[in-house]
Amino acid sequence: ANIALSLDKNSAEAYNHRGNAKKGLNDHIGAISDYTNAININSKAASYYYNRAYSKDELEDYTGAISDYTRAIKINPNKENYYFNRAYSKQNLEDYTGAISDYTRAIKIKPKATTYFNRALTKYELADYIGAISDNTRAIKINPNYTNAYVNRGVLRNRNNDLKGACSDWRKASRLGYSKAEKWVENQCD
Repeated sequence: ANIALSLDKNSAEAYNHRGNAKKGLNDHIGAISDYTNAININSKAASYYYNRAYSKDELEDYTGAISDYTRAIKINPNKENYYFNRAYSKQNLEDYTGAISDYTRAIKIKPKATTYFNRALTKYELADYIGAISDNTRAIKINPNYTNAYVNRGVLRNRNNDLKGACSDWRKASRLGYSKAEKWVENQCD
């Protein structure tokens, strides 16, 4: 990318590639600078905003990340990961309602176990335990070996006085290698 930039300082793609290289080296400040240069040359490339947002997320500039994810979504509203990442940023700012909305949009575009799982975690924060159980169940349907979904669903079932369901989930999590679940089964289950 440095060679390309030495040949053409107006190459948005060269700045984007160099930004990606810096991001890969965890130089997010440098990456943001390069992505900004790319955007200044070509403000219609959604991926440049998305990449810059990702680096802002890594620096815990969640408000800045949300702004860039929103710009990327305006350019290309059909990218599931744009909504997923914006939801994650909103979750970090404790905008749980906004995060759920974005996770839901991501699911409509492309249902993924991780998206259902993250939406379940967000619903938990709003004390929507039944909704969180349902989303963990959907995550498990997509990925039957999703250990964390079994763990979380078990915790939620236990919270809702469904010890039998909780024990079933913890046993599965234990079989999948989650050692803490083994202790829960020993202490709370028959």
